[in-house]
Amino acid sequence: MIKESDFKMDTAISREVVDAGDYYFKVVKKGERVRITDLEGNQAADTLFYNANNPSERYSAMDTLREQGNAYLTAESVLMSNLSNPMLEIVADTCGRHDTLGGACSTESNTVRYALEKRCMHACRDSWLLAVAEHPEYDLTKRDISHNINFFMNVPVTAEGGLTFADGISAPGKYVELEAKMDVIVLVSNCPQLNNPCNAYNPTPVEISVWEAA
Repeated sequence: MIKESDFKMDTAISREVVDAGDYYFKVVKKGERVRITDLEGNQAADTLFYNANNPSERYSAMDTLREQGNAYLTAESVLMSNLSNPMLEIVADTCGRHDTLGGACSTESNTVRYALEKRCMHACRDSWLLAVAEHPEYDLTKRDISHNINFFMNVPVTAEGGLTFADGISAPGKYVELEAKMDVIVLVSNCPQLNNPCNAYNPTPVEISVWEAA
């Protein structure tokens, strides 16, 4: 569902451009809004969410899909935790659909999906592992890497129940905006994947902006 935001960029309290292959790792307070903007189109922002006061509580794809009865995320979707608590709500979305089933790329999946020589290509899981290693203040380890959302990524579900990686449906300037329902740690890997068509084989930057609570 397409729904535009009333929030203007010049009122954001922070704005950060994240290059492909880099990460974003910050706390967003309850009531604040965080917007991810696809600057050049067809990019994928692989995102993890944690309760900032209890990181063992984190985003759960299973609980989210069960509660909303839909395989895709868009405006009015509520992201649920593994304790069945609302973590964030998508309050604006100009892309229309986001994936929460396809998972994140890794050296292992690069090998299985593409070829042995693709194993050492950079992957989102590597970005997350680097992030938690460089920021021990968040008290996360590789064991905390779990379900993620692939914002802007197009992963259609086939009639047989399988998943396919297809051309992206986003475009330059499309965004998704979420309101935090609790203090959340936001960990984004701006996907560097070069082997599937979701980003037109051309990883590009995204911008992440935050607005204070109304």
